[in-house]
Amino acid sequence: MADVFDALNAPARRAILDVLVARDDQTLFEICGRLAADHDIRLSRQAISQHLAVLEDAQLVRSRRDGRYKFHTIDTAPLRAAMARWLNEETNP
Repeated sequence: MADVFDALNAPARRAILDVLVARDDQTLFEICGRLAADHDIRLSRQAISQHLAVLEDAQLVRSRRDGRYKFHTIDTAPLRAAMARWLNEETNP
């Protein structure tokens, strides 16, 4: 499992999470469009796909296949668990 904070280090990955918070369960095509429109981030689909892979390794994003489409969903449990260490809270993802 990749470190959550390493995954959050890149501005493009934080923007991808912002896009998924605004509307969950999106395809790569939808994420690319929203990054360009809402965040003025114009990366290739391959670059965004690589960023999504890093977020998946850190378990911040889950994906599922439905036919030929792959849908991406945010998972905040790893981030909540990491923050709970310093906030002295229970880790109940």
